[in-house]
Amino acid sequence: MCQGCNRRTFMGVTAAGSAWLASHVLSKSLYAAAGDPELPAPPPARIYRIFAGRTGDAYLTRPTDEIDKFNAYFTQIEQKLGDVKFVGGDLVPPAAVETVAEQVKEADGLVIVHLSGHGGDAPVLSKLIDVGLPTVLFSQPFSGHGWMYFPQWRKDGKRVVLLPSSDWGELERAVGLLRVPAKMRHTRILAIGGPHGTAAACDPAQVRAKLGADLVTISNDRFLQVMETIDPKAAEAEAEEYWLRPAQALVEPSRAEVIESARYYLATRQIMIEEQAQAVCSVHCMGNPRGCLTFSKLNDLGYVGACEGDIDSTLTMLLFAYAFGVPGFITDPVIDTAQNAMVHFHCTSATKLDGPQGERRPFVIRSQTDSRGGVALQVENRVGQEVTCAKLVSLDKLLYCPGKILGTSTSPLACRTQFAQSVGDARRLFLNWGADVIQGDVMTLLHRVVFYGQYQQQLEDLATLMGLQLIEEGGVA
Repeated sequence: MCQGCNRRTFMGVTAAGSAWLASHVLSKSLYAAAGDPELPAPPPARIYRIFAGRTGDAYLTRPTDEIDKFNAYFTQIEQKLGDVKFVGGDLVPPAAVETVAEQVKEADGLVIVHLSGHGGDAPVLSKLIDVGLPTVLFSQPFSGHGWMYFPQWRKDGKRVVLLPSSDWGELERAVGLLRVPAKMRHTRILAIGGPHGTAAACDPAQVRAKLGADLVTISNDRFLQVMETIDPKAAEAEAEEYWLRPAQALVEPSRAEVIESARYYLATRQIMIEEQAQAVCSVHCMGNPRGCLTFSKLNDLGYVGACEGDIDSTLTMLLFAYAFGVPGFITDPVIDTAQNAMVHFHCTSATKLDGPQGERRPFVIRSQTDSRGGVALQVENRVGQEVTCAKLVSLDKLLYCPGKILGTSTSPLACRTQFAQSVGDARRLFLNWGADVIQGDVMTLLHRVVFYGQYQQQLEDLATLMGLQLIEEGGVA
């Protein structure tokens, strides 16, 4: 049981926190458990912790042993997440806030535990907030009266998540979100043939400035050269183990075509290791062979593989992978007002839709619908599953639409994996598609990404930490 928690708080931590962590953790150990530890993972996020306020036994102070209890709890968070490292631990006062502010600059994120205080705390803590790191401030009830001034930081656009709560599990979940901007700064994205999407997302300089990630274009010729070096027997073993044996059926494609798709995966894997990349997208994925199986497996493993060079969706998938540990399903959606639904379909889908440590969903190996050729997947989705449809647009706006899977289908008019998602108002969604923030070609305007789980509050906090505008697509105007 975590130190410093009463039974109600502990139950909240274990039920809401530990269950969330068990299914939504993305760390090096999780990558390894998923089956491929050689693929590169970002390093642990360095999070500076600070205790603010007074300890003692008087009114508006916390007991002197409170800091020890929090430190023990931070150790538990490190062990559960596996990819964060807490540093610092200063108590302000007596530590000079100016000195601590200089030390904080070397970290990836900041956690402030507000122990106690009064209205005069806000100007002091502002010196820490103004460092500009993604910041979480945790303030339990009876921590004094200074909390009234903290919301002004949010109004001023500061990247600080405020947690006025007795539930330590909220602190735990917020730390999970603090990893995201840190991991993005250690992320390398390969765009085979160049990226495709909004102008800002296609510009490596802007991607680097806004998100910290490196966007690198590599030629399709290089990819094809690497593919030629892949041992056919290794490709056959890969195809048999990961695709042919687990599949419910092999319908249109031949066994040889599946093996060739496995060569595509092994070539992609080799280049990602050489380039130390965590994500790849390709404008050549509709060639021969196609990239459907490759991107599916990468997403199963906790990495990102995105079709059609869609860089906006690639970045969206990275955010959700780092924050929640779930893969994204890029979709060509249509609207059905009769069902009050958005119908999703595409030929590339992960099979571990609950995350790298989850079970694989049943799947059938099919051809790609548009061309009636190649190798694609028809994955069975879980009816009733809560989902979030999302897209990061132009690096600074995050569209989202929550719902549930109403049912699946196998229409010959759509791509192989198909399901309908409930929405709040399908007609409004149809008439306001893109929320007037997306401009571009058909793919850029059309594509969205669907993830298992609903994350509205977490997305609000993530948007705050990363300076994004969160927009509920199809929501009430």
